[in-house]
Amino acid sequence: MEGEALRLDGNAIAGTLGEMFVQEMTEARIACKGCGNVEPVGAEHAYVQAPGIVLRCSHCDEALLVMTRTAGRHRIWFPRSHWLEMGEPTDS
Repeated sequence: MEGEALRLDGNAIAGTLGEMFVQEMTEARIACKGCGNVEPVGAEHAYVQAPGIVLRCSHCDEALLVMTRTAGRHRIWFPRSHWLEMGEPTDS
């Protein structure tokens, strides 16, 4: 019962997600599962000609991020990423 008492639904993280995804994302760092290299998103290879967007590792060509948009919805998939790291938002 203790675990259930601590559990909230996903709405509890709305504020944190909102803080994270309004930042300059090209500076966010992404870690590749294929080769282990960590680079800023802006340094990776982007393919935007497909129906979606694919971000590939600039070292080993693994697909790090796939993004699609259909019917007013966005879907982001991280097939070969360990993590995506963003800095704290700064006031401009």
